[in-house]
Amino acid sequence: MRELKSVEEKILDRALYLMGKSGTTNVPIRAIAKEAEVNVSAINYYFRSKNEMLQQVKEFYITNTTGVHSILDDEAYTEEERLILFANEIMEYTLRYPGLAVILKEAVSLKDQDELSKSIFEVTQIIHHKMERILARIINEDKECILYSRLIFMSSIIYPIENSELSSIDINILSTKEQRINYIKHIIKVLKNTSLKDC
Repeated sequence: MRELKSVEEKILDRALYLMGKSGTTNVPIRAIAKEAEVNVSAINYYFRSKNEMLQQVKEFYITNTTGVHSILDDEAYTEEERLILFANEIMEYTLRYPGLAVILKEAVSLKDQDELSKSIFEVTQIIHHKMERILARIINEDKECILYSRLIFMSSIIYPIENSELSSIDINILSTKEQRINYIKHIIKVLKNTSLKDC
């Protein structure tokens, strides 16, 4: 995940965080200003309107997602290492922006009306297909069974973080990169050792 280098990026970062936390893109400007530790006039300076800020939040999301996507293509690592690093980035991103699914849900509903929403949807689809192909090769499954394994894999990396309050999961066990990587390796080991021949 890239580092924030400007006040504008900090505002976008905090807006994305609040949208995820509240479960809606309809977050008051004052709440974003407070979270970003800037005044409302700074938001008006960088973004002429709330709609323009929302568009830039989507662009910021795409930029971060593209960075995660590039991990799956990095031939400096084995496919299993790429999958582990990819899953760690997803988990870190979900920790940083809880409930981020709101951006994806909105993108799906607006993909035919809004170019940025369409881009978010397309980038997400590309990532899922690429991840699915790598996972299939690692756990040696055919096309039909891999759909179940992909669901198990993605649920395992997202559910504990997004639903920690509901499931009495101590989220601190996944707070460091080392802990997350050990957890992801365990998920892959379980998937490798589980027979899904009857799927």
